[in-house]
Amino acid sequence: MNDLDLLQGTWSVASLEVEGQKMTAGMLDGAQIVIRGSRFTSTGMGAVYKGTLKIDAAAKPARLDMKFSAGPEKGNTNLGIYKIDGNTWKLCLAMRGDIRPSKFASQPGSGFALETLTRGAAKNTKAAAPKKAARGVATELEGEWQMVSAVMNGAPMEKSAVAWVKRVTTGNETAVYAGPQTMLKAQFTNDPSKSPKTLDYVHTAASNKGKTTLGIYQFDADLLKICMAAPGSKRPTKFESTRGDGASFTVWKRL
Repeated sequence: MNDLDLLQGTWSVASLEVEGQKMTAGMLDGAQIVIRGSRFTSTGMGAVYKGTLKIDAAAKPARLDMKFSAGPEKGNTNLGIYKIDGNTWKLCLAMRGDIRPSKFASQPGSGFALETLTRGAAKNTKAAAPKKAARGVATELEGEWQMVSAVMNGAPMEKSAVAWVKRVTTGNETAVYAGPQTMLKAQFTNDPSKSPKTLDYVHTAASNKGKTTLGIYQFDADLLKICMAAPGSKRPTKFESTRGDGASFTVWKRL
């Protein structure tokens, strides 16, 4: 029996670390990967990802390529390494580029994600919320956006991480993806008549699922600036994020 045979079936995501930042248990609730032959389907992270696996068990450490055919990463290939230990599967993947990890570690600025999975279907511990239909009417926020810069809780995001973050907005739904990981997904309302313009999120996936956050936005030439408060905090009045305020200040450019 080869390694691809050992990977067949359903694996639940037990832990995930992206560039040294550990994802919360709430974000991983219900997340899993299903392997059928050389094909994989990843669900529960706010989007559905599909593609094919190519493995090299003879390499030290064993190598794995994930080529995406559906989802936000369609057309991209993540290079990685893996280790199977009974019912535990450990992966270290590069989010972008042609540099493959050499060890099972995810450090700030590395562009690597470290993931541990266990055999069996993922359990969703949260009660399913009624789905809300997205309005089909496009807003001025419509389309795909590349992150230009970000300050989270007063700390600037590293340029290496910024490079692979994008936002996709359709109707009244918006999502932020960091490589193959969904960092934010929400339904929103915006009011361009206010000064500054207002933006309200009802989060439907990731760590803030079920929570509401308040924000402001503005356009500066071809850039979109968004400042969102932490859940439960008042709406920001300025486009800034200072240490301890829990706010995010991000800048985007339309693709």
